Amino acid sequence: MATTICLDFDGVVHSYISGWKGETIISDPPVPGTKRAIEMLRMDYEVKIHSSRCRIPEGRTAIELWLKKYDIVVDEVCDHKPPAIVYVDDRGVQFNGDWMETIEAIHNFRHWIRKSE
Repeated sequence: MATTICLDFDGVVHSYISGWKGETIISDPPVPGTKRAIEMLRMDYEVKIHSSRCRIPEGRTAIELWLKKYDIVVDEVCDHKPPAIVYVDDRGVQFNGDWMETIEAIHNFRHWIRKSE
């Protein structure tokens, strides 16, 4: 069994430019380079997608249909956060063991879409 990489859906795979419209409405294209990156990752890892959309079955189905539409193949769309060696999330802050640095990183966080603002 391959080692797992877990990708957040919105803002990592799905460009999420339009923002939240509900669990089943996925109106934007992939982040540029996503399909190729996932293909490359799948050569060495299992790639799983996790999203808050998966809190309802219809949200998980919407992701699966969106992936099919863009011909993006992953190993699983999870309704839970799976065990993985790394989690890729556009809103994540890495915890390095130092709470003061972590708090500073939280206060200074800017989403990648808004880095130039």
